[in-house]
Amino acid sequence: MTWPRPPSALPAHALDQPPQGARICVAGLVILRQRPGTAKGVIFITLEDETGVVNVIVWRSLYERFRRAVIAGRMLRVTGRVQRDNDVIHVIAEEIEDISQLLDLLLDPDLPSPPQTR
Repeated sequence: MTWPRPPSALPAHALDQPPQGARICVAGLVILRQRPGTAKGVIFITLEDETGVVNVIVWRSLYERFRRAVIAGRMLRVTGRVQRDNDVIHVIAEEIEDISQLLDLLLDPDLPSPPQTR
């Protein structure tokens, strides 16, 4: 198994590597939250890191546990299971952590640059 396991975050561009159902961790800026009326309480979150976007599904029962992070978090770390349906990859959330306090560190000039992706 070569992909990072929790708590190490897997970059968005590498989501095609772990097998279906693998437990992984992703992190990124929240760029979209959706709670469609027809989705029976399911919340869809889109995170963005330096390599791409990650689609996260949050079931209603989990939303109640992590409500504050889901509603207010600007940057999240999500641990969950990989789900593939044709060419679409989702992470089914199991744990959600608000890591917005780390946003200020992104401005640190001493922060190393992320590795280049191909």
